[in-house]
Amino acid sequence: MPDDRFLLTISGRDRPGLAGELFGAVTAVTSEITDIGQITIRGHLVLCIEVQLHSSATRGELAEAIARTSIDADDSLSIEISSSTERVEAEGRRLLVTLVSRVIEPGSLGAVFSTIAACGGDVERIVRLADRPVQAYELLVRGSHPEHLRTELGQVAVTESLDIAVQRAGLHRRAKRLIVMDADSTLLKGEVIDKLAARLGIEERVAAITEAAMAGDLDFAEALAERVSLLAGLAVAEIEGVAAELELMPGARTLLRTLQRLGYLTAVVSGGFTQVIAPLLAELGIDHLAANELEVVDGVATGGLVGPIIDRQAKAEALIRFAAEEGVPVSQVVAVGDGANDIDMLQVAGLGIAFNARPIVREAADTALSVPYLDAVLFMLGISRQEIDAADQDG
Repeated sequence: MPDDRFLLTISGRDRPGLAGELFGAVTAVTSEITDIGQITIRGHLVLCIEVQLHSSATRGELAEAIARTSIDADDSLSIEISSSTERVEAEGRRLLVTLVSRVIEPGSLGAVFSTIAACGGDVERIVRLADRPVQAYELLVRGSHPEHLRTELGQVAVTESLDIAVQRAGLHRRAKRLIVMDADSTLLKGEVIDKLAARLGIEERVAAITEAAMAGDLDFAEALAERVSLLAGLAVAEIEGVAAELELMPGARTLLRTLQRLGYLTAVVSGGFTQVIAPLLAELGIDHLAANELEVVDGVATGGLVGPIIDRQAKAEALIRFAAEEGVPVSQVVAVGDGANDIDMLQVAGLGIAFNARPIVREAADTALSVPYLDAVLFMLGISRQEIDAADQDG
């Protein structure tokens, strides 16, 4: 192809009117602005503009046009003009790589960038999403095969103790409009059934069964029936006491508040119990709930359940049902969970996020978060801490 496209790179101290002056100067020799990008960090500007020259214009004329501006005379700015060639074959393969950790060390960033390059990718854009309570960056990558990059970066995630997500770039990402969460150890601290067992003095016994079920070592439905049977004789007053003492996971209110402001619908699908979690979820404005119901007779739990069991398969079915009721494609649903009974739900969703999950769940999900803050889910959706704080100030 003709060498008539050039990349202008201006870096240095930012000042008002700089871009306007530059565009005005190159108008006479260019037929089209084919690409543009800018970033400013603490007053330092990097502005990149790709231009298509008129058929009769030359690189020398482009340089002369820029030389007549005040930009050329500004010692605090540097200007570079380089030949630009298209990589059409990679245009359709833009990926978003999200990095999250308490602290992201330079060496870890080096490992990520080296791996992207080894997979044939170029990083086109870097955006800092958060600097508290975790650090998060989003990279726009072009040219790498998604599954290959996901596999290779998965190894980097392990060696560098990073949470790394690889997603296809595009509008579909912002279109996700339903988030479905597990309750116990995801939205809520701890396991509700263990808290109920504590009221009967059998917490350790029940917690051991819970751990095995969540790790996938026991069939969830059988483990649930066994644990519920041990709750026989628990008074309603004790159940209500546990409900009143529930604690949200750090960042849960921020996550829900931000998503609701953005128009997201929210749902909780839980292997826990409606009598315990429903009051809190109503306060939080959760739109949908599917959970088990304890059978209660004469104010006392019988050790049985009422209605169908919300197990692994039922969780996925509830997600699909809620999406259909709201007219949201399943591909635009985000699911978040931590236990083996969440796997089907995570896999059927457009984006499945394992949150502080067991290894079996992390392997099944699209991505995983190991930081103890639920609002880190927002960074996987490309929502920055700055946007979250601005919304809180406006709201």
